[in-house]
Amino acid sequence: MSFPRQQARTQRFTIGVPRGFQVSADGDRVTFLRSRDGSDPATCLWIHDTERGTTEILADPRALGADDENLPPEERARRERLREHGGGIVSYTVDRAFTRAVFTLSGRLFHVDLAGDDREPRELPATQPVVDPQLNPAGDRVAYVSGGALKVIDISDAEPENGDRVIASPDGEHVTWGLADFVAAEEMNRFRGFWWAPDGSSLLATRVDESGVARWYVDDPASPGQEPTALRYPAAGTGNPDVRLAVLPVVPAARQRAEGDPAPVWVEWDREALPYLPTAGWTTGPDGTPTVVFTGQSRDQRTLILFSADPVTGLVVETRTETDDVWVELMPGVPDHTSSGALVWIGRDGDGARRVYVDEDPVSPADVYVRGVVSVDGRRILYSGSPADRPGEVSLWLVDLESGLSAPVDLTDTGPSDSDAHGGLRSGRLRGDTLVLQHRSMDHTGVRTVVVRNASTQTRQSRTEIESFAQEPDLPEPRVEFWRAGQRRIPSALVLPSWYSDGDGPLPVLVAPYGGPHAQRVLHARGAFLSSQWFAEQGFAVLIADGRGTPGVGVEWEQDVHLDLAGPVLEDQVAALEDAAERFGCLDTSRVGIQGWSFGGYLATLAVLRRPDAFHAAVAGAPVIDWELYDTHYTERYLGTPEGEPKAYERSSLLADAGDLERPVMFVHGLSDDNVVFAHTQRMSSALLAAGRPHTVLPLSGVTHSPSDPTVAENLLLLQVEFLKECLGVEG
Repeated sequence: MSFPRQQARTQRFTIGVPRGFQVSADGDRVTFLRSRDGSDPATCLWIHDTERGTTEILADPRALGADDENLPPEERARRERLREHGGGIVSYTVDRAFTRAVFTLSGRLFHVDLAGDDREPRELPATQPVVDPQLNPAGDRVAYVSGGALKVIDISDAEPENGDRVIASPDGEHVTWGLADFVAAEEMNRFRGFWWAPDGSSLLATRVDESGVARWYVDDPASPGQEPTALRYPAAGTGNPDVRLAVLPVVPAARQRAEGDPAPVWVEWDREALPYLPTAGWTTGPDGTPTVVFTGQSRDQRTLILFSADPVTGLVVETRTETDDVWVELMPGVPDHTSSGALVWIGRDGDGARRVYVDEDPVSPADVYVRGVVSVDGRRILYSGSPADRPGEVSLWLVDLESGLSAPVDLTDTGPSDSDAHGGLRSGRLRGDTLVLQHRSMDHTGVRTVVVRNASTQTRQSRTEIESFAQEPDLPEPRVEFWRAGQRRIPSALVLPSWYSDGDGPLPVLVAPYGGPHAQRVLHARGAFLSSQWFAEQGFAVLIADGRGTPGVGVEWEQDVHLDLAGPVLEDQVAALEDAAERFGCLDTSRVGIQGWSFGGYLATLAVLRRPDAFHAAVAGAPVIDWELYDTHYTERYLGTPEGEPKAYERSSLLADAGDLERPVMFVHGLSDDNVVFAHTQRMSSALLAAGRPHTVLPLSGVTHSPSDPTVAENLLLLQVEFLKECLGVEG
């Protein structure tokens, strides 16, 4: 099988990789998601016994009659925000005691017991379609969203007439309960809209009113008889949804029928000053009392405030405030709390370094680039970060307050084997002092998963492995050179053909960046370079550079794109190209192409428009062209509002440059894209046509922000390489 076909059919070799881990409190059992093999997209639910090292399947979607073509619109939207292209069981929740799990298939609700001998999944008579079911801590009730209403069903008494009931229902045409709004899911990584109280007595839920958000339409001309899809899209400078929080008591069905629906307890804060709700949830105080915790962020994103609230009265108290003259970054995994009630937070110290804090005490060193808090397990804190001199690596550090050791322990030596203990990328989950550790590196292809018992004590550790079923790519081992380019020491990588030798002559260059916020491409893992190696095998030297704006280097590096998303990122791509040409004698800089997707597509278009002397052809996938057409939370973080910072939008948007096009460019864009809508490419094409500039547009019918259909993904790769070969004069 050819590499393009294999990569498409394995969803970039992610099918069969274990993911979605949950760990029991005693560390004896681990549940996870994985398909049956490396090409079957139907994801199953599995359980792993850490004592015996055995693994068995709990739920197979094919045996339960799943149909991924029959998903409710809310679930499709949720998966699009998650970039979830798999099928079957794509998420699940467990109770505190690890006795039960719940999940949804094709809008139907299922539960399965994790303890005991009877592990047959059973369907619950919930109102369909079911979206985002969440099991309560006791394991006897499930909350979910259906038709914009938040509902609860009792597992122990799940009869249609008395088990399933509404907790909160929409009170307006554009109101929903319990769902994350667009910008929360797309830009804040908040994909949920409700949370169970620790004692299961109530739910904290969002009420979202989108009546003030502009209505946009996503159309597919290939289906003229089909109505366009209407969505509420908060474009830069326009209205955001109104998001409120309420505590909703959950009482037995019989009591609710007799007494009526309990009144919500509204949690009120200054939503005009802090309209964004990045996080919400619960914590338990030292006395066992549940407390609501949430964060509010200002629209200019320079202020982030952590609040606590009394769930009985709704009284709100400010707990912590972070401010920044540029923007406050939303960090993964926080806020959280230790078992003693101490706040776990990520903030900047007096010197500007990003640190992990427990209350007011920093527990991470200043020379580690902190990426996020991974888990809080009692009084143990697991966080991820990169060493200051190695931005392409991701390590895990463990702080054990239980033993009185507040100094972090680097877990890079905790690997599946001694041969790959160092370097690469690590991710994990910690509970009950059991660590599920996943490792990617340049030493092996794919992902290796090891379960480490007693992770905080070297002498008592035991390990078992969870196998990955992912396919091995039919491709030579990536041939990658890493270095830091130019005066700014830009993290860079050059990928060469496996067959290339010095006597073969200079190679045309393909620059393949993302180049923007929240995404790194220069990572020390083989999986990051599979597509690049395939392009290299076609006769290119592939250059990848993570310039200013990308994560991994430092806060100032990320913030250098403030009020200008064009200048710094393009300058750094040119600087990396020039440095590579001096460093490696095999690059033909008279034949340079550039290819990218999303922000990378924007950067590819930018490159041929403003630096045609350096870039001679481009493939731009789903590019942002006009930043006034992109969403509020992302765009305004970097550029402000169009009204307040018009020159920032002028500098960064590309329509005015259409008349300067001198190089061939191919635009690729999904007609059903609801993130970077097709209007970006359409407006650019119209501007180029008006200026008399030839160009190519490849519209993808029925495709959203990234192609998931295997045939489309395969042929798209082939068409891109043929376009670049023709434009750059690459033979064979």
